[in-house]
Amino acid sequence: MKQLFEFFPILLFFIAFKLYDIYVATAVVIVATIIQVAFAWFKYRKVETMQWITLGLILVMGGATLYLQDEQFIKWKLSIIEWLFGAAFLGSQFIGKKSFIEKMLSGSLTLPALIWKRLNTMWGCFFISVGFINLYVMYNYNTDDWVTFKTFGVPALMVIFILLQMFFLYKYIPDTEE
Repeated sequence: MKQLFEFFPILLFFIAFKLYDIYVATAVVIVATIIQVAFAWFKYRKVETMQWITLGLILVMGGATLYLQDEQFIKWKLSIIEWLFGAAFLGSQFIGKKSFIEKMLSGSLTLPALIWKRLNTMWGCFFISVGFINLYVMYNYNTDDWVTFKTFGVPALMVIFILLQMFFLYKYIPDTEE
């Protein structure tokens, strides 16, 4: 249910794009994300860090989209954001004691240091790859197809990637049956 709630602004973006245009859709996703964060605050009295990051990115990049009114900028944003996430994950291996993925998952997983590093590297490479896949889609397909890719293709790639990681991590999860 939580994942569906987080997907709600993206779904509204897609619907607004189909009914109107990319700029109305951008305004809709900005408002929907603000409502989503406000709802989380009023219901739980807490907003997760990722929700704040998402809100910040949507406000800045969505605001720039509405201000610039440039379709190429809109399409490039996805690649830039994915590359920044990829660089942050890869760079986190060299800054601090724990990589990003270890900071996020160490409360629920215990893994050897080498596996944390591999997992973090895989996430970094995943984000960078999605940025390049976006470039391919934006230059080889029309805007309508690109919006469909952004709305459904990128999340589908994420789900597939997470499932593959579950197979990778399965052997490191302790058997609780005794």
